[in-house]
Amino acid sequence: MTDTTIEVAGLRKRYGPATALDGMTFTAGPGLVTGFVGPNGAGKSTTMRIVLGLHAADAGQALVGRRPYRSLARPLMHLGALLDASALHPARSGRNHLLWLAQSQGLGSRRVGEVMEMVGLGPAARRPAGGYSLGMRQRLGIAAALLGDPPAIMLDEPFNGMDPEGVVWLRGFLRALAAEGRSVLVSSHLMSELQGMADHLVVAGRGRVIADSGVAELIAAASGDRLRVRTGRSAPVTAALAAAGGQVVQEGEDLLVVRGLPADQAVAVLTAAALPFSELAPHRASLEEAYLELTRDAVDYRAAS
Repeated sequence: MTDTTIEVAGLRKRYGPATALDGMTFTAGPGLVTGFVGPNGAGKSTTMRIVLGLHAADAGQALVGRRPYRSLARPLMHLGALLDASALHPARSGRNHLLWLAQSQGLGSRRVGEVMEMVGLGPAARRPAGGYSLGMRQRLGIAAALLGDPPAIMLDEPFNGMDPEGVVWLRGFLRALAAEGRSVLVSSHLMSELQGMADHLVVAGRGRVIADSGVAELIAAASGDRLRVRTGRSAPVTAALAAAGGQVVQEGEDLLVVRGLPADQAVAVLTAAALPFSELAPHRASLEEAYLELTRDAVDYRAAS
């Protein structure tokens, strides 16, 4: 499969006095699902629009397979993208929406039928797209992105409007596309969906990259040296672990989080003191915890607490 790594290098973009991108740099490579996340205003959508040539960067470049997207003769055969699921003519059927896109790329009607079936819209192919639910419009947009059987896929918030069945389907579908060697870049606010799907995560904040790492590595870093201890006798357990040098914080009625003690030492301390516990294990952070820690100082819009 042709190398169609999505490369973003030093992108800068201002809209009047506002800085949208401030040196955004990352790659989304073949065989991986790369999650692209960040708070509102982080520059994710602007970056994707520059990749597609819809906006011009003030500096830097965005390449698909080492070429600007706008230089590609048949771009849908290199990079398939979904930015806005509502960008369709409401009176056209889902099939006709895809047909005019296919014809613009020299593709036949057979491919339209194939991608409609791929995304589960075969039975609704001849219905007006304006009557589709948001989840169905997302599926139609994904079908459009797949028309040219591209080796790279870029989707902006594809889980929006999906019901639970759709979310499960899309997770598996994107994993399968990456397993075929495609580059898959997915912007999402839903960390829970990316945790079970993404291999790599690019975290953006205020127009630049805050973190660019494997998902497992981000979670390990956020987990730190913490232990989870569940016990019905929080007070004496806290005292015993603190006396042994642990830093103990109570996070629930029967849950303690301990720093500064290895698990075997904590077990030995509690066993020697005959203090009961039903759980004692290294704390494993969620992707959401890792994300919130990374973006703590990059959130522009925060509700009053």
